[in-house]
Amino acid sequence: MLATTNCPWDLDEAMRRRLEKRIYIPLPDDSARLALLSICLRDIPLSEEVSMAQLASLTSDGYSGADIHVVCREAAMMPMRRLLSVLKPHQVQALRQEGQLLVPKVTVGDLRAAFEKTRPSVARETSTRYEVWRQEFGST
Repeated sequence: MLATTNCPWDLDEAMRRRLEKRIYIPLPDDSARLALLSICLRDIPLSEEVSMAQLASLTSDGYSGADIHVVCREAAMMPMRRLLSVLKPHQVQALRQEGQLLVPKVTVGDLRAAFEKTRPSVARETSTRYEVWRQEFGST
């Protein structure tokens, strides 16, 4: 049997006994966040000033893989939002149909704004609680 939970401390003793391996998967570390950012942004045109290493440092503690994905999606939308602030939707569509639509690249500013809009979803206290549970009940 394979099971997953966001609240392992809610498992009763009988359930814990039946689950031989209790593995805690922590939030992504620096290198994992860098890899996630690279994966999520691989098909997004980025300006030359964007540094993946700097982006990874912006996703400090508390950012889950899902949070990073949301940040990247938010940043990817910003160039189109800028375009729509100066053009009407039908003008954008006409340019696209004519093959003349040039969507600006995602900038460092776009990414910083996306991070400001998307706060980490996991509180430090929650991470500590998972770690305490892992030390008491986890297995390797």
